[in-house]
Amino acid sequence: MMTLTAERMAPVDNEFAKIVAWNATDAVFPRLCTNELIERQAETRPDAVALEFGGRRMTYRELDTRANRLAHHLRSRGVGPDVLVGVCMERTPDLVVALLAVWKAGGAYVPIDPSYPADRVAFMIEDSEACVLLTQHKLLPLLATAADRAICLDTGWAEIEAESSEAPAPRATPANLAYVIYTSGSTGRPKGAMIVHSGLVNYLWWAVGAYGVEAGRSAPVHTSISFDLTVTSLFVPLVAGGSVELLPEDIGAQELLSALRRSGDRSLVKITPAHLELLNAEISREAAAGMTRCFVIGGDNLLAENLKPWRGLTPPTRLFNEYGPTETVVGCCIHEVGPHDPASGSVAIGRPIANTQLYVLDEAMRPVAAGTMGELYIGGAGVARGYLNRPELTAERFLPDPFAAGPDARLYKTGDLARWRDDGVLEYLGRADDQVKVRGYRIELGEIEAALAAHADVKTCAVVARDDAGGHKQLIGYIVPRSGSVLAPDDVKRALHARLPDYMVPSQLVFLDALPLTHNGKVDRRALPDPVAAAAGGRGGSPRTETEKAVAGIWRDLLKVDDIGLEDDFFDLGGHSLAATALVGRLSGKFGVNVRLASLFEEPTIGALAKVVDLLVLTQRGAGAVAGEREEFVL
Repeated sequence: MMTLTAERMAPVDNEFAKIVAWNATDAVFPRLCTNELIERQAETRPDAVALEFGGRRMTYRELDTRANRLAHHLRSRGVGPDVLVGVCMERTPDLVVALLAVWKAGGAYVPIDPSYPADRVAFMIEDSEACVLLTQHKLLPLLATAADRAICLDTGWAEIEAESSEAPAPRATPANLAYVIYTSGSTGRPKGAMIVHSGLVNYLWWAVGAYGVEAGRSAPVHTSISFDLTVTSLFVPLVAGGSVELLPEDIGAQELLSALRRSGDRSLVKITPAHLELLNAEISREAAAGMTRCFVIGGDNLLAENLKPWRGLTPPTRLFNEYGPTETVVGCCIHEVGPHDPASGSVAIGRPIANTQLYVLDEAMRPVAAGTMGELYIGGAGVARGYLNRPELTAERFLPDPFAAGPDARLYKTGDLARWRDDGVLEYLGRADDQVKVRGYRIELGEIEAALAAHADVKTCAVVARDDAGGHKQLIGYIVPRSGSVLAPDDVKRALHARLPDYMVPSQLVFLDALPLTHNGKVDRRALPDPVAAAAGGRGGSPRTETEKAVAGIWRDLLKVDDIGLEDDFFDLGGHSLAATALVGRLSGKFGVNVRLASLFEEPTIGALAKVVDLLVLTQRGAGAVAGEREEFVL
């Protein structure tokens, strides 16, 4: 464990006792690899349900046995300590089998989201030098650059089934890698954060106790394994002996809504603030009571206003704001919202978790007094090994820890601004650089700008994240075309979708003759024009029919845009997948029909969507009339 010393805290002697007390987090945790914690549950609770998916159940014994067979097969393919294995699979029980098997073989997994564009997938495979890729047959075209290394668990299991069902002898130690998650990179290419088992086990062991996770209780998994939020919802229940409900792939968290409505008294539900807003809009206060024992909310700044529907419920729902970069294992700091917490404003990020130290430092890396803003640095058990194949970036962000006794101790430089309150609780104050969070996803604006600049007809560009009228972050791209070029927004977006995940593609593009510059020649981001006027131009005229007016009213409420026309595109006005789910939910409720989310993606204008709604209403009335005739005939 790391220890503070008075000498190293000399710059703020009067604050020394406070900072020592706030960072006194030493706690015992198992010196094991993560898979060994789950294996313990398979030994003590073999017939308990570990996984649920689409009405099917898999026990701990079945999960462990299946993972053992795959682990032996991976060993025969050269997997061992610190050897990376790509995992590109949709959410099914075999996805969890794959992750556990990689650990049992001694390796570390690299999650590859099947929704990523092929270029990004190819880069991750090449950069990680994954020796094996675990996947499903239908995803093979996405892995074309490394098809010879792919193992399809759905069509190739017969060969794996011949392997031993006994656990392979352990080879990895807690100091070995558990996973490498790629995050957005400011240089235009993603970077892989290397997480070791000891840091992961420390987090999971702490989370089981802090969140009150119990054996036998369920938690839903609704996000990609490429999003480290999933580490909490997937592995914390399995370490505790609980069950995990794997929800099918979807757009806009529809499956999460359905799962929460379907059954209550869940152990925990891990979500982002954007998910919370969706739940607030779609779930009544009566239905919310008893839905889950706790919400763990992370990935972005949390506003107290959005917690109001969940405070004071009976039975109570515990509400945790969890803060932590990918580089320090999901969460390193939490705050449980209590009855005396403010009802408005940003929720505090709280105190460090077990075996974690947090420092707010000035530019000379000296601790600042409580109440003073500084940059947040993180030390302790969860600090990653660094970035894969990026020694210079690793040296820049992972620094020797001047406050620790151990010679190898390091601090992670977060780039986040924070301050201590007098009671030892941390408040998040924003970023010191161009990194942003959009719906929980961490994004480096430089990576989007690099993708834009790669377009042959783009002379120069800039990307910013701005709050819309509803307080939600939206990515805006500003483009200066090359002389003589004519750029269409749809063409530019198609090019970006081929290089970037959907959440990194700007919702709006603004074309300029030149970018505004500061006196020293840098882009003056504050002087970039407001995109709203250009985006919401009332294209196609005003809504005319009652259905069109009703659809427009819902759009205005969701998007906080007044001037909306029949041919304006929902997504061009700042709509995203979670807002889309809220939209179809409200339309379905208002008109008493089942509006599919796919209808909005296919017909994203008011005029077209209103026609879809009218057709559904007519069809339903027709079906009702036929049913009435049949009833009258029978009588």
